Amino acid sequence: MEIKRFTGNQAGSQKYDLLTAISVAGLSGTTGFQCSMMRLIALITARYNWRADELTVGQKEMARLWSVDERTVKREIKRLTDYKILLQLRPGVRGRVAAYRLNYAEIYRLSEPVWKNVGSDFSTRMETQAPKPTEKIVHVQFGQDKPVAVEHEEHDHQDPWSRALQRLSESETLLFKSWYRDLQLVETRDQTITLRAPSKFIAQYIQSHHLKPLLGAIQLEFGRIQKVCLLD
Repeated sequence: MEIKRFTGNQAGSQKYDLLTAISVAGLSGTTGFQCSMMRLIALITARYNWRADELTVGQKEMARLWSVDERTVKREIKRLTDYKILLQLRPGVRGRVAAYRLNYAEIYRLSEPVWKNVGSDFSTRMETQAPKPTEKIVHVQFGQDKPVAVEHEEHDHQDPWSRALQRLSESETLLFKSWYRDLQLVETRDQTITLRAPSKFIAQYIQSHHLKPLLGAIQLEFGRIQKVCLLD
């Protein structure tokens, strides 16, 4: 899916439509799902960074916003990521706040059955705004010399590197297509992961411009990795 950016002259009305989609999807679900969607809307309206397209809020702040304890926050964030409504970009480690991104494609998918409840004009707008699916996402799986097509539902059965690539394909679609998808895993040693890029230019450009999302996805799958070494 192409990442939806809510910028430009129509951004305001598109954000309202997105919030409407989340609210009506919640209202059509169970009591627990309704509560999750209400909390998500509060997070979005209060703290979502639309320019960076990410949410970086500490658990204490979420607990205060939702009038709950931090254990409830942990359970709620797990629920939202399990629903894949939120995609985790970077883990919260060493005092650093975790970063998340709205998964617009999943929000549109979940809410589509109830668009008609809002009205035909809303349904038409949402059909126009909804991300268009790609046929397949190509990954490089560890131990293979050539990229292979991997369907989304195979995600849980992949090795950590393939899962990291899957995360990047979902949360950083454009960067994945342009920079990440041809990276190959060489080795992990201590707290360092070594990757091979198809060219010296790509290795240097990722290192200087696009390392943060890459490291975040790797840390989520490999654990205590602190450094990425890029070879050409």
